[in-house]
Amino acid sequence: MTTAQNLTGKVAFVTGGARGIGLETVRGLAKLGATVVIGARDAQKGNEVAQQFKQDGLNVESIKIDVNVHEDNVAAYQYFDKNYGKLDILINNAGILLDQENVSIEVINRTSTIPLNIVRDTFDANFFAQIDLTQLLLPLLLKSDAGRIVNLSSVLGSLTLHADSKSPIYSIKTFAYNASKTALNAFTIHLAAELKGTSIKVNSVHPGWVRTRLGGGAADIDEVEGSRTSILAATLPEDGPSGSFFYLDDTLPW
Repeated sequence: MTTAQNLTGKVAFVTGGARGIGLETVRGLAKLGATVVIGARDAQKGNEVAQQFKQDGLNVESIKIDVNVHEDNVAAYQYFDKNYGKLDILINNAGILLDQENVSIEVINRTSTIPLNIVRDTFDANFFAQIDLTQLLLPLLLKSDAGRIVNLSSVLGSLTLHADSKSPIYSIKTFAYNASKTALNAFTIHLAAELKGTSIKVNSVHPGWVRTRLGGGAADIDEVEGSRTSILAATLPEDGPSGSFFYLDDTLPW
């Protein structure tokens, strides 16, 4: 899959960009020439990370945002509208896993007993927040000549693979997390269809099994490798896919 490698003049926003996959996504986009804004719940942490990037000669800023808070999302719109008048790349990277500590330890299927508040909190952060922020920022993305929306999903959101007892993820039934990513994939499909004919591309990506607080220490790739698919989707050329679900060059089943 080919990408556009020169992002000079482009403005990108990465939620959850102060650590993990998000941080490496920020680094990768900035190295390609983009102005990248970190969205961080911890304002001090976000500013510290942005300053570190600036010392490396990268054009990185940070704003405080809790994507679960509508007023924060409105403030993000106002920030980009005032300072740039557009947004070229939105990476909905922020997300949570509440079913258990991480997916590295043995997964126990608790679908019949999982507290409803865990399901609701997971959907708030992994699904409803993404819709709210994307809807608010869409007018600015429409002002870009090549808008890109990247929804950080997971292969664990694939209903096809979860229904196949022979698939490698069959036993990983973290219901709240998995279902929230399935729902996010539905948002990708529907929004991409609505925006067909515009310059915006909307895709879901699986980062791989990454060594993060969510993925755990037993995961098979590091955060730099885990950022590659997000960067790929953010830099797709005009003839690239929209409404797709992929990991690097591999299309994943819904």
